[in-house]
Amino acid sequence: MKKILVTGASGTVGLQVIRFLLSEGKYEITALELKNKRAYKRLKAFRKRINIVYGDIGDETIVDSLIKSHDVVIHLAGVLPPFANVRDDLCKEIDYNGTVTIVNAIKNYNPKCYMLFASSTSVYGKHPKKDKITVETECIIDEYDYYSKYKYECEKHIENNIKNYTIFRLAYVLGDPGKESLIYNVDPNLLIETISSEDAGYAFVSALDNKEKLNTKTLNVTGGEKFRTIYKDYLITIFKSFGLSVRFLSTFFMAEKNYNGACYDDGDDLEDILHFRSKNLDIYYSVLQKYNGIGRFLPRIFALPFVHYYSKKKKKKTKKDN
Repeated sequence: MKKILVTGASGTVGLQVIRFLLSEGKYEITALELKNKRAYKRLKAFRKRINIVYGDIGDETIVDSLIKSHDVVIHLAGVLPPFANVRDDLCKEIDYNGTVTIVNAIKNYNPKCYMLFASSTSVYGKHPKKDKITVETECIIDEYDYYSKYKYECEKHIENNIKNYTIFRLAYVLGDPGKESLIYNVDPNLLIETISSEDAGYAFVSALDNKEKLNTKTLNVTGGEKFRTIYKDYLITIFKSFGLSVRFLSTFFMAEKNYNGACYDDGDDLEDILHFRSKNLDIYYSVLQKYNGIGRFLPRIFALPFVHYYSKKKKKKTKKDN
């Protein structure tokens, strides 16, 4: 039975990875997470079926010990935007130095260990060919986009130091707005290709049976044509179903709109190997109907000015295009 280590296991994609690994019934699973109330609560349901280690990915003693005894590490831990772009030092410490700690442990103690690393399609930056992005596309990273900068530096460190790895550049991941920290620092007029957290999680698990095809490769993990949307259309749907959140307000007024997304010309390449896509935007939106009850009535009322604002901009642009 293969032993799988998952870092960032209580995150949006991490929980899906744990669920799919368990459904396979052929892995011994260890979750490495920081000890806090949120992580404890989210992993509580799995505590009798997986090993849970609370610790820091920057702790060499813990990481060395775990890497020595595991066949695979699915490395998902990191700081997400917009918070990741507020502090360069914190993003470097967690994202980059944490990854270096894992890579060094593999290199020194278990070279056969296979690493699956969650990078981001945001590393392509604000690229002029937004509908023709492939893994061959040059990465143009803004100096203040610390999140993308350190994701890219992590990729290079992995490529230069270990021999068994696959790098997945994830598109914008759609989670449950009631439970997940959504990334709101996106230009509302941007056309982006997204992916559901379920499909992203299954891609990592499906990769375990396809190591020979994926080893030493970097690939875009995207939802495909059915997961493409103008970002403000996504926001309107979220507001109508879930309502307004403090997280959105803080980002709307304070964060720079520097999260770059696009459409990916080679996204189907990985789908042909892993067959990980099971959803589309309509299915994702239909799940949001669970928030239409009385519990989210006031947040939906407070969201109406933003729904009106983005809808008005959308109508103006439509008229202009015609």
